[in-house]
Amino acid sequence: MARRRRGLPVHGWIVLDKPSGMTSTQAVAAVRRITGAAKAGHGGTLDPLATGLLPVALGEATKTVPYVMDGPKRYRFTVRWGEERDTDDAEGAVIATSENRPTADEIRAVLPEFIGLIEQVPPKFSALKFGGERAYDLARAGEAVPATPRPIRIYDLALVDQPDADHAVFEVRSGKGAYMRSLARDLARRLGTVGHIAALRRTAVGPFTEAQAISLESLAALGHSAAASGHLLPVETALDDIPALALTDTEANRLRSGQPVGLLRRADRDRIGHLESGALVCAMSGGKPVAVARFDAGDLRPVRVLNL
Repeated sequence: MARRRRGLPVHGWIVLDKPSGMTSTQAVAAVRRITGAAKAGHGGTLDPLATGLLPVALGEATKTVPYVMDGPKRYRFTVRWGEERDTDDAEGAVIATSENRPTADEIRAVLPEFIGLIEQVPPKFSALKFGGERAYDLARAGEAVPATPRPIRIYDLALVDQPDADHAVFEVRSGKGAYMRSLARDLARRLGTVGHIAALRRTAVGPFTEAQAISLESLAALGHSAAASGHLLPVETALDDIPALALTDTEANRLRSGQPVGLLRRADRDRIGHLESGALVCAMSGGKPVAVARFDAGDLRPVRVLNL
């Protein structure tokens, strides 16, 4: 007999404004303790020194995490010129120095080279796995971490401030898997100097924005109050980029049981609109999401069933 998960049946998203000095895993555990939720996960790791948006999925929302992680993200970061560190952020040891300081014009001139589909080598200290071991564990043990470039996408990259000769502030919108620490390191090298991230804040993740965020302290103060529930966003918030499709009760029950729903009748044409074969939809019934489903050759097939 399967052991029942302990905790409350809380379903939805909390957009946490993560403080510096806390790992993403610690932040998720804290939200779970405060809400009493039986199950929790997050929509994309933030470095311990970073602050900003960490969307925390509770209950059935954990099934929609991949759709958040695949979405674009926005960051604001500060590069400290003149020092390269082994972690590519302020936490690491200095491994190279330079007296060169780029001007604003020099910086703006090279930014287009970092926009679009580019190759990026992740930091040595990352959560990526090599041979079953985390890169940061290998790096801490003094073992070699493969410097394997990966394709990542940068949609926008702009210089927004230069408070002094040693620092420059950037805003970026990136795709999945992009490391801001690597972007800062590579940008500095391209400018004929070295550098690392001195400050990093994530300002948006997929459909989630700073306007929806709440600090850990504020969430803890609210506890299980009605005000706290006002910060719990619906499960389907993570699926904003996926078209919704209304189902009848009978159709919804078929999806819940893992069976396909046929949509080949003439009456279905207006409902499905111009959906192409292979398209994902958020199947809805009674105002609640039933499943993430795929439209395939006239049939709607469940991909992830949501038990709400």
